[in-house]
Amino acid sequence: MNKETGHLVAVKAEGVGRSFGDTRALRGVDLAVERGTIGGVIGPDGAGKSTLLRLLAGLLLPDEGKIETAGFDTARQPYEVKDRIGYMPQHFSLYGDLTVAENMRFFADYYGVPKARFEARKAELLAFSALAPYKARFGRNLSGGMQKKLALSCNLFHEPEILLLDEPTTGVDPVSRREFWRLLEDLNARGTTILFTTPYMDEAARCGSVTFLDEGRVLVTDRPESLVRSMRGAMAELVAADPAAAAPVLRDIPGIESVRRFGESLHIVHDPATIGPEGIRERLRSAGIAFTRLEAIPPSFEDVFLSLAERGRA
Repeated sequence: MNKETGHLVAVKAEGVGRSFGDTRALRGVDLAVERGTIGGVIGPDGAGKSTLLRLLAGLLLPDEGKIETAGFDTARQPYEVKDRIGYMPQHFSLYGDLTVAENMRFFADYYGVPKARFEARKAELLAFSALAPYKARFGRNLSGGMQKKLALSCNLFHEPEILLLDEPTTGVDPVSRREFWRLLEDLNARGTTILFTTPYMDEAARCGSVTFLDEGRVLVTDRPESLVRSMRGAMAELVAADPAAAAPVLRDIPGIESVRRFGESLHIVHDPATIGPEGIRERLRSAGIAFTRLEAIPPSFEDVFLSLAERGRA
């Protein structure tokens, strides 16, 4: 149970560390995801997201700390954990030389689904995933989005309490991403707890709670809206004729805390007590920097993450 909220916890890590040789993948990670919620883990490549999910699924053991998934210790009770979770690795892990229906049969057997239940459950999942017209197609011939939906369906045969999904929409088109999220939200509405890793800030913003992971450490865990509100400083966006020339000028202005490139614009974090947008405009004009727009904007979720990462590495 989460002592702060009184809610039951589906997934919990306490002081978890894990190394691979001399590489320290996770360092003292604490995590708690409440039952019936959607939790997200976000961070750059190499942050330790996949390692954390494999530990929570019981596929790896921690070097230190403790993990409980669905109320069971993953080190001492791996089979109890397996029966209660569905785990999707980042890359397509089904059998390309089996059809959609054959992959489903294989995973139903793996999860011990009774034969009397299989056909009805297969029909439910084919309808749920909209894969019924493709049940005779080989896995290797499916689109990326269809492969993701098949992998999800195969992990649902035993009706798991918890889904652990490693970057489930990476590499698929925007339409497939929306369809996949429709499926996840439908599952969550039925009571399934979902924890996923993602590089996409818009997906993290859908979560009940988000954990920022960087260099194997948890920077913060909170609700998305609370994280945005807690960002230090004010945000402004600059559209300049030459962003590369504008950036070093901005960084030399007292009160400017960070300058980051966002597409064709620059996002500026500044201390409003020291300098505001008008003061920034004056400094740019005096430096001969041409610009078409400078205005205050609310921080994006990506701004929040980058700010936290900079503070964590300072």
